[in-house]
Amino acid sequence: MQNTNEITLLLVEDDDIDAMTIQRSFKKQNITNPIVRVYDGLEALSLLKKEEVTPPLVIILDLQMPRMGGIEFLKALRADPKLSKLVVFVLTTSKAKSDIVSSYGEHIAGYFVKGQTGDKFCGLVSMLEHYFEIVHLTEE
Repeated sequence: MQNTNEITLLLVEDDDIDAMTIQRSFKKQNITNPIVRVYDGLEALSLLKKEEVTPPLVIILDLQMPRMGGIEFLKALRADPKLSKLVVFVLTTSKAKSDIVSSYGEHIAGYFVKGQTGDKFCGLVSMLEHYFEIVHLTEE
């Protein structure tokens, strides 16, 4: 079984309050994975292409961001042979069917709506922790 602490989280989130909430939730549940936060898809792609965040990693992606939004980021990620297999969970405010369909069309691992998680957000964090504990991620 893979050690959870070896998996880095790349948080692609432009909203400071949402980012702090996510980081606090992980800390509250004693999940000590390193979290690298970037503000948009362009910054995320740059870090990944420069290998400044190396696998194994899991991306937590917002869709509504300036410069390069989540769907555009997913398309660029999947088009790059070196990055195409990275695991991505979408955590966004969008309930739009088109965003859900587009995201799953880019092979995401799960789609979560921020407003709908509410009190269940700790459950979402816990689910991600269990995912990290049992999944075998590639370092390629």
